[in-house]
Amino acid sequence: MLRDSITQAQKDAMKAREKGRLAAIRLILAKIKDKDIELRTAQPAGDDDAIIIDVLQKMAKQRRESITLYEQGGRQELADQEKSELAVIEEFLPAQMSEEEASAAIASIKAELGADSIKDMGKVMAELKSRHGTQLDMSKASALVKASFG
Repeated sequence: MLRDSITQAQKDAMKAREKGRLAAIRLILAKIKDKDIELRTAQPAGDDDAIIIDVLQKMAKQRRESITLYEQGGRQELADQEKSELAVIEEFLPAQMSEEEASAAIASIKAELGADSIKDMGKVMAELKSRHGTQLDMSKASALVKASFG
C-alpha cells in the first residue's frame, strides 16, 4: 500500500539522516493527514491509494508551478528546494503516460463513446480520468482532448 511505503520511506530517511528528503516526506504525510481529516465528514472514500495519488499529483503540480515562478523571479535557491521536494514526491507517483500513449487512450475513448464534437469533451474527460487519472496530468490531458476535436 502506498501509505505504508511513504511511512517506511520516512523511517529510512530518519535513519540515514537525510534532512531534505525527510522534510519532503513529512510534507507529503501532512497533506495526506489533511485529506484524511477532510474526508471524515464526507461520504465514505474509495480506494486509499487513489486518494493518496490525487494528493501527490496536486503537490507535484504546485511544485512545478512554484519552480517556474521562482526561476522567472531569479530565486534559484528556492527553485532548487522545490525541485528536490518534487523529486521525492514523484518517487511515490505511478509512472506517467507519454503524450503518445495519452493521445492513443483519448482516441480509443472517443471511438468507444462515439464522441465527434467539442460538446462531447466532458464525457471524454470523465472517462479518461476514471481509466487513467493516476497516470495523467489532467490539465495536459485536457489540452490533448481539446486538440483532438480541433
